[in-house]
Amino acid sequence: MKTRLLVSLLMFIACYANAQQKVIQLYNGAAPGSESWNWEEGVSEHNAANTRKVYNVVHPTLSIFLPDAAIATGTAVVICPGGSFQTLSIDNEGFEEAKWFNAHGVAAFVLKYRVIHSLTNDPVQEVLANRGTKSNAEAVAQVLPLAIADARLAISYVRKHAAEYKLSPSRIGIMGFSAGGTLAAASAYKYTAANRPNFVALLYPFFPPALQSEILADAPPMFIAAATDDDLGLAPHSVDIYQKWVASKHTAELHIYAKGKHGFGMRKQNLPTDNWIERFGEWLGLEGFLKL
Repeated sequence: MKTRLLVSLLMFIACYANAQQKVIQLYNGAAPGSESWNWEEGVSEHNAANTRKVYNVVHPTLSIFLPDAAIATGTAVVICPGGSFQTLSIDNEGFEEAKWFNAHGVAAFVLKYRVIHSLTNDPVQEVLANRGTKSNAEAVAQVLPLAIADARLAISYVRKHAAEYKLSPSRIGIMGFSAGGTLAAASAYKYTAANRPNFVALLYPFFPPALQSEILADAPPMFIAAATDDDLGLAPHSVDIYQKWVASKHTAELHIYAKGKHGFGMRKQNLPTDNWIERFGEWLGLEGFLKL
């Protein structure tokens, strides 16, 4: 019995290692703007969010998941997990989506971006305790430009290495959840040729008008999804972005679910939000990103 369990565990580890081919550092040496950060990255397994959280990210990385060559479409997506700018919901809003994309021929690059420094080994509790405070707002304001820079660099990295990963440099998108949605949305503004995303997906994003700027003439098509009963009241952010995208004559698709709350990600709740990623896949196909 013990032998069978050990074999099963080793097979699981082997399969996961095969899926996640490698992890690369985004910067050579210290990331600009956080050179003095000396804390150690951690993982919270048991917390109020009931999902694995990465915290105290100092050195941004990309975990690379490539699809089987037989079904590869040449399309890639950078995935930005959420977590109130202090944690990263690495499974529910990162690795699980990456596996889904691989099964549909899309390469996935899960971004660990810089976040607010956690002072304890329970960053989720810190988030809950500090939410809405002046000190938290100041901490977010300091880390946000760094996190956005990480997201832009991630897009540039994937495009620069497109040939290495057998990707099309004109089929590189970005998606983000909650705080990660802030980064994905920001990448749709003020981009360069190197870091312009070819499509953007926003899941219950935080992106108030104060963070928005001019929508450029070649702005990318956008997919947006959120729930009306979002615990943080962020559904209006999604509606606002959608309305402005359409008003500027750009392609957009919006799904506002009645229920699902904030942070549904790949979590199964026996609700229509369980299938948002299928709707996103349909949209990718409609936009031509799933053609071989």
